[in-house]
Amino acid sequence: MDEVAGAIADPVRRQILVLLRDGRLSAGELAERFPISRPAVSRHLRVLRESGLVRAELVGRQRFYTLDPERFTELVTWLAQFVRPSGWEHRLDALETEVYRTRRERRTGGAADARKEDTA
Repeated sequence: MDEVAGAIADPVRRQILVLLRDGRLSAGELAERFPISRPAVSRHLRVLRESGLVRAELVGRQRFYTLDPERFTELVTWLAQFVRPSGWEHRLDALETEVYRTRRERRTGGAADARKEDTA
């Protein structure tokens, strides 16, 4: 997870990952989209490749890169603990809480009613 977090710490590498989200691109196509030198883009691609976030395939003289989203799983799982539920998740959590409260009240209220019936 540290290797993945380190790889995505750089904004150029994050932008490369976003570009690869829609499909594979050659190293040249990726380099054209940045105002930095091709060797600099190549170094960023090497970091991403070594972290397992992208795969490289050599086709003829061109190297094509594809995203490997499986490597994000551990990091996403770790980050999820800091995100509060929103939308439907929040509402379903509230419904679950209400169901448990109602069940608990029925159990305790039902026992109290049974005691009242015994004493009358």
